[in-house]
Amino acid sequence: MTGCSAVRIAYNQAPDIVYWWLDGYVDFSDAQTLRARDGLEAWFAWHRRAELPQYAALLARAREQVAAPVTAEQACGWFDEVNARADAAIEHALPALADVMRTLGEPQLAHLEHKFADSNEELADRFLQRKPDKRRKAQLERAVDRIEMVYGSLDDAQLERIAQLALDTPFDPERWLAERRARQQDVLQTLRRLSTEQASVPQAEAALRGVIQRIRVSPQADYRDYQLRLVRFNCGFAAQVHNLTTPKQRATAAKRLKGWEEDARALAAQAK
Repeated sequence: MTGCSAVRIAYNQAPDIVYWWLDGYVDFSDAQTLRARDGLEAWFAWHRRAELPQYAALLARAREQVAAPVTAEQACGWFDEVNARADAAIEHALPALADVMRTLGEPQLAHLEHKFADSNEELADRFLQRKPDKRRKAQLERAVDRIEMVYGSLDDAQLERIAQLALDTPFDPERWLAERRARQQDVLQTLRRLSTEQASVPQAEAALRGVIQRIRVSPQADYRDYQLRLVRFNCGFAAQVHNLTTPKQRATAAKRLKGWEEDARALAAQAK
């Protein structure tokens, strides 16, 4: 393991990890297991070959730019690029995903529904603290953990300013969880319809693409407005936090970005 980062170790084990995660949700049959494993192996081979070099290029550009101040518009641009890579990954996964998901039976869908309920309960415990001050504290702690993962430790003055900025967030965990439950019902209804109709792979692929689009952009107009407000806030928040950091913290960020870039390049070099 000498010279191997946790990122490299995890990525090399990712086909197995993702399979076991998916199997925990739907309890694959033997035939579905073979198709799921083949699909995951093919997807990760493509991802290593085609996507990791693009991740490395993004990280290299971020490393070059991290020393300078940024605007909210620049932060949004970075978020858009990351989302574009996620969209490409999902689109490439859809044919194999559709091939397996169209074959799920009612016991498997009932298992999936139960797993959705369990995950929602866990998220409610994490995000829906009864007292508003405890809820705000938990949200701030999650934000600080993500910030310090990139920039290293923050000082007291920075923490105080970040706490002030975070007070303005439009993030509403109750609303988010309600939308999450609605989208999960959309998933279940779609999968039941595909199973009942014995849908072809192209039909299942089109149906799943629609589900994913509704997850990305809610069919509810008021929730779409909320999503846009949250995105605008997050872009501004990310820029303001970056501009609070010291040269030493930005150097730490550059070093970490460089490490992740090297991870991506090393993994891509192992492509078959």
